[in-house]
Amino acid sequence: MNKLKGVVLGVVALAVVVLLASAYVVDEREQVVVTQFGKVVGTPITEPGLKFRVPFIQKATYFPKNLQEWDGDPGQVPTRDKTFLWVDTFARWKIVDPVKFFQTVNNMVSAMGRLDDIIDPAMRNLLTSYRLVESVRDTDRPMDTFDVIDGGEIDQSQYKIEVGRTELTRKILEQAQPKLEQFGIEIVDVKIKRINYVDQVRDAVYGRMIAERRQIAEKYRSEGRGEANNIRGDKEKELQMIRSEAYKTAEELKGTADAEAAGIYAKAYGVDTDFYSFIQTLDVYRDSLDSTTTLVLSTDSEFMKYFKGIKAK
Repeated sequence: MNKLKGVVLGVVALAVVVLLASAYVVDEREQVVVTQFGKVVGTPITEPGLKFRVPFIQKATYFPKNLQEWDGDPGQVPTRDKTFLWVDTFARWKIVDPVKFFQTVNNMVSAMGRLDDIIDPAMRNLLTSYRLVESVRDTDRPMDTFDVIDGGEIDQSQYKIEVGRTELTRKILEQAQPKLEQFGIEIVDVKIKRINYVDQVRDAVYGRMIAERRQIAEKYRSEGRGEANNIRGDKEKELQMIRSEAYKTAEELKGTADAEAAGIYAKAYGVDTDFYSFIQTLDVYRDSLDSTTTLVLSTDSEFMKYFKGIKAK
């Protein structure tokens, strides 16, 4: 009886082991390829849930089903107009055929290597075939910059777009995708993360930009000095006109006053010539004689005629 019980327990234990060895779980983010002695059997498992395989003979190989990230290594790329750029790109991809993926690249590390070998050359090929402006712009809108140097307009034709950055990235995807289909990989999107000049070109560009801005600044300073001189000239002209008009008015007023004064003097002189002569002589005395004045005159001088005959008390 005990022997039979032990056999039953052994069978149950073996069944549990076999069951555990044959069962596997597929996550909603995963897909599974079942292989037997290294060869794929059946169709890929893409639906999540509890699945079963032949234990100890078949093996479940898991691959991600969601989007994966590829980040390329930044590198120097020459454009068609002989400008060297430092370009950094990235892409999003996914495994659409796990069987092909398993049979060709087999694992994620090898897949990344394949992506490096295909996407990076496609990017370099496209960027090399177009001018720099195609890699950084999508429209022909006018550049946001100073538009006048020495009275001339900036040549906007150099910024004319043939394809643009968005179309360039689409062309990169189109060129790379056919080469990746054999690996069961689909590229969902390719983007340029960053574009910059290499150090030598960047220094030259910065120097040119500084020189242009200094030229523009000097042009504005020159125009400002010219305008300031015009304003000063207008001010001096207006000031001379004001002074001239004021001098003219003052002289007219003086002439009128002198004429009126002369008329008054003439009338006063005509009324009493002796009194007028006396008043005028007193004015001369007041203006010319003081405590420090010394005069040497003859006794019959007209200058002192009003002092003659005055007796001291």
